[in-house]
Amino acid sequence: MWRRLFRDTTRGPGFVRRAGVVVIAGGWALTVGALVAERSGAPFWLQQVLAWPGFLWLALSMYLMLGVLAGEVVRPLLRRWLERRARAGETAPDPAPADGTPSTPLPASASAAGPISSPATGSTAVSAPATGSTAVSATGTGSTSASAPATATATGSTSASAPAPAPATATGSTSASAPATATATGSTSASATATGSTSASATASTAASATATGTAPTSPTGSASALTADPPPAPGTDPSPAPGTAPSPAPTTDPSPASPPDPTPASGPADPPRPLATPTRRLFVSRFVAGAAAAAAVGTVGYGTYGVVRGPKVKRVTVPLAKLPRAAHGYRIAVVSDIHLGPVLGRGFAQKVVDTINGTQPDLIAVVGDLVDGSVKDLGPAAAPLAQLRARHGAFFVTGNHEYFSGAEQWVDEVRRLGLRPLENARTELAHFDLAGVNDIAGESEGQGPDFAKALGDRDKARVCVLLAHQPVQIHDAVDHGVDLQLSGHTHGGQLWPGNLVAGMANPTLAGLDRYGDTQLYVSRGAGAWGPPTRVGAPSDITVIELASRQA
Repeated sequence: MWRRLFRDTTRGPGFVRRAGVVVIAGGWALTVGALVAERSGAPFWLQQVLAWPGFLWLALSMYLMLGVLAGEVVRPLLRRWLERRARAGETAPDPAPADGTPSTPLPASASAAGPISSPATGSTAVSAPATGSTAVSATGTGSTSASAPATATATGSTSASAPAPAPATATGSTSASAPATATATGSTSASATATGSTSASATASTAASATATGTAPTSPTGSASALTADPPPAPGTDPSPAPGTAPSPAPTTDPSPASPPDPTPASGPADPPRPLATPTRRLFVSRFVAGAAAAAAVGTVGYGTYGVVRGPKVKRVTVPLAKLPRAAHGYRIAVVSDIHLGPVLGRGFAQKVVDTINGTQPDLIAVVGDLVDGSVKDLGPAAAPLAQLRARHGAFFVTGNHEYFSGAEQWVDEVRRLGLRPLENARTELAHFDLAGVNDIAGESEGQGPDFAKALGDRDKARVCVLLAHQPVQIHDAVDHGVDLQLSGHTHGGQLWPGNLVAGMANPTLAGLDRYGDTQLYVSRGAGAWGPPTRVGAPSDITVIELASRQA
């Protein structure tokens, strides 16, 4: 749990991880301390100090663990979804204009030089007007410079002069001064002088400027250059090279200071959005899952605790009994179990229970065990409101297993003093039915276990018998003794989901009304809570059983 909630949600060691260790270790220390203090009879003030944080941590840690386990299922699904979304963003195509032309703007020099056509991918055709010149066609990959009339075919740096127009093919950068059409793949540049290019002088006074696919004219070194006129030859020199000789290499830089490079950078498609880096994505998923688990756990425990502290709600159930006389039709029995007064639930909670019971105006009150978690010395004041219980035929009490952890004999005397009538393996005959009660199974360790024969052996079986027995498992003895209705508690309805799954396997009936042969069993979820003052999926209740006669 620490790993998923604290280590995986942080980038490295630090305060958060150390705080996580303190919270988890300290929480479990408080839980163990609360349990030990309650069972060992530690000073009551110490039990009160440890009980609230210790028992609440017990409930919170259970739901945190369930949340972490659920997160193990969600985690890979969430990571896979994020990865798929990132890949979709990487492969998304750039939108193209409706007319199919490239979205990259052309430099001004190319648009001024003349029409540009692209017969093939990566190739550019340039035409420029000139006066008194012959058309030269240049096709190549790289750079070519030609003037008319001339024919030049070379790889590298070649110069030629011819009386007729001819194609020129070269590897280099293409430069033309004349009406020329140049088709090239790569970067095509038109300049008067270039390094490693084929050059010839022309009579034209106008130079053509050509630009490769969507890029500015560049020199062989990759910098942009503008087209300028050839410098005039020196006096007394022949501007044409001797036949069969190669021209001297041209300077590598443009001598004309009037042609500054184009400062406009080449435009292109924007970079696609980058996906989250794997560690960042993993950290995001861990934080999301841990946050969701923590929020769910805190919300669940908070709401469940509020439901207990608020007090139990009234539940009404009608139970038809075949032998019940017509005069007893509608007889109301208020059933309350598992109040669990202790270091967490005290006198204020007992007062809420008493007020709720009295508000139902029952004919009889049945307290079916687990009244307290502590001694009479510590909890006598908390149980004092029970003296206010009011019913037409009185209030009755049977022991539960927790009374034997807290001094059953003392508590039997105390409830008698408060006005309740204990039924210790005993029976009383009321006007329309018999009411019996047996001790809890836990009393066997003290020689005070249930005795069905003593409570039910000599009764008139023609009369209806209602039995108070804390644990539902006692139903089998009740069936054997011809009991019509057994009222029980003990299970808490599971109290904390999914505890109901375990409690359901340990008890014949988890909660509610059930039938076993001719005997009916009703199990209350209880009014309070043991351990954590929290209920999830098993709300507390006080049940009003209304007996129904089939003769009515």
